[in-house]
Amino acid sequence: MNIFRLIGDLSHLLAIILLLWKIWKTRSCAGISGKSQVLFALVFTTRYLDLLTSFISIYNTSMKIIYLLCAYATVYMIYIKFKATYDSNHDTFRIEFLVVPVGGLAFLVNHDFSPLEILWTFSIYLESVAILPQLFMISKTGEAETITSHYLFCLGAYRALYIVNWVYRFYAEGFFDLIAIVAGCVQTILYCDFFYLYITKVMYGQKLSLPA
Repeated sequence: MNIFRLIGDLSHLLAIILLLWKIWKTRSCAGISGKSQVLFALVFTTRYLDLLTSFISIYNTSMKIIYLLCAYATVYMIYIKFKATYDSNHDTFRIEFLVVPVGGLAFLVNHDFSPLEILWTFSIYLESVAILPQLFMISKTGEAETITSHYLFCLGAYRALYIVNWVYRFYAEGFFDLIAIVAGCVQTILYCDFFYLYITKVMYGQKLSLPA
């Protein structure tokens, strides 16, 4: 554990809390991609199967459980509790075009050809593209609410901080995980356009919009 990973984890947690707070406060999931949230739930489920087989620390276990509970709570609120407010007409990204190739890649490129390792690798690859349905939805509707923009910014910041964490660990510990680093870089690149718009618009009180 180092300061970059800790801040990254807190940024990730803040993003999830912001999203849940937005949905609960407004009693609406308008502007939120349910498909992205399903993908994130799948990411956490396949990544944290080791909860059943190994223990690293109380912090590690607690964060895994929190991420899982929050992910499924978000999916529940979108598809069940506040289903009437879910904009399925704009959430049309074909997630099978992400899940199937990512699944195939996880079988071909992994650290160890074992069920848990393949599923962990699958979660790493899938997380790098899981936000695409949300970004696609924003580009289709033309704008995003401020709180949704804050959620996306915190998610992007979490991944960017993890890249710094990996650089630190490489020089301090000699740790290097090419799969995680490449996937993390891909994910961060997807946020670059959003970061620019966030800094130039949302921070000055304007609504964020992505080009269609």
